[in-house]
Amino acid sequence: MRGVPAWQERRSITHPSTVSALRADPPSPTRREGKALHALATLFLSILFLILPALAARAMDIQQVTSSKGITAWLVEDYSVPIVAVRFVFGGGSTQDPVGKEGLANLMTGLFDEGAGPLDSEAFQVRLDDAGAEMSFEETRDGVYGSMRMLAEQRDEAFDLLRLAVNEPRFDQAPIDRIRAQILSGIIANENDPDTVAQNKWARAIYGDHPYSRSDQGTRQSIAAITQDDLKALHKAVFARGGLHVAVVGAIDAQTLKKKLDMVFGDLPQTQALAPVADVEPKLAQRVEVNYDLPQTSLQLAWPGVKRKSADFFPAVLMNEILGGGTFTSRLFEEVREKRGLAYSVNSSLVNQDHADALIVTTGTRSDRAAETLGIVRDVARRLAEDGPTEAELAATKKYLIGAYAITNLDSSSSIAATLVELQLDDLGIDYMQRRAGYINAVTLDQVKAAAKKLLTAEPTIMVVGPPLAGAGKG
Repeated sequence: MRGVPAWQERRSITHPSTVSALRADPPSPTRREGKALHALATLFLSILFLILPALAARAMDIQQVTSSKGITAWLVEDYSVPIVAVRFVFGGGSTQDPVGKEGLANLMTGLFDEGAGPLDSEAFQVRLDDAGAEMSFEETRDGVYGSMRMLAEQRDEAFDLLRLAVNEPRFDQAPIDRIRAQILSGIIANENDPDTVAQNKWARAIYGDHPYSRSDQGTRQSIAAITQDDLKALHKAVFARGGLHVAVVGAIDAQTLKKKLDMVFGDLPQTQALAPVADVEPKLAQRVEVNYDLPQTSLQLAWPGVKRKSADFFPAVLMNEILGGGTFTSRLFEEVREKRGLAYSVNSSLVNQDHADALIVTTGTRSDRAAETLGIVRDVARRLAEDGPTEAELAATKKYLIGAYAITNLDSSSSIAATLVELQLDDLGIDYMQRRAGYINAVTLDQVKAAAKKLLTAEPTIMVVGPPLAGAGKG
């Protein structure tokens, strides 16, 4: 996933099919309570928005550091706390799982701290604890991510452990069997879980036979078929300098970082050996039903998306925020929650992946009100497509998006590092944060209206998880 905070323009999740509210939510606040919460939140955020963007712009100096072996990283030096945060990604991910070996990338990422180089699993974990470091790996559909947080005074030991994990993972059979068993246990437990069943059915409906339709965890059969040789082959194919992006934030200078970059990544192959993955357009105008006798029904809708490099990307971002992206200010929040109390949460997201884009709306409501809620969501989208937003909505949304960026993307060393990696993946340039507000402010009302008409006039795919909808029309 490109696991970027929600206010980052790239709204990308491991599975766009993930249902956000399948279980019963707490009761909605009363209208008076909701208005009071709205007012307090608006006041608080207004103060933060005035302060934080200026502080972030003034304080953050992003350096591009290139080592002697050609490894490039973005660095933010920060000595306020003696911590170093590292974030990196190799292109690839679960789309590289061979047919019949689905779940391979997921299993691989669970094994990097289970022994590397001369250290078996126990010895590696002991060294990691002694170094006071945290290491994690994860796969998404489009990448294999790694993260490490370390104490600055023990960075030599921590970076050496990261070097071993990246270059010499052991993939010993005992850890393979143990992690495989844990994954298999989860697969079996999820076979009757409405969330997982819905997610898998949605992905197949939206993406057909594309790799995006497959479960990242795999199946009972595929996870059992994975061998040590499969893990070694995937590691060799993915872990190469040509597909690498790195960001580092914390108490480390550029010259020291150059040496660490060469130590950790400098001996990797230059070129990845990835299987090609085609682009795919989500299949719309479908009704996907996952029938369960539940007191709460989950609704999910998919409209066309917009590519990150498209000229109408920022108009689409603003339109989406007005539709359902704003926590307290969106039209969906107002109509579904504030006016009618039908749902505790309702939101829309622009989902950008390497090979597909979509606009996704999710909510959950009482099963006996699900048809009504679906009709309201459809009506809000239709009215926005027909009439567009108002000048006041657009102005408020611009201010919100500009101010919220620092709060949600730059609130810790780890989140800064994650944001910088995503900016590299999107090839936005090291000065993007300085240019971003200008892109948003340049968007006109007519451009947002055009984006709404382009995306929201399509017939969406709709998923219903719960009892069958009685008398549900197309809205």
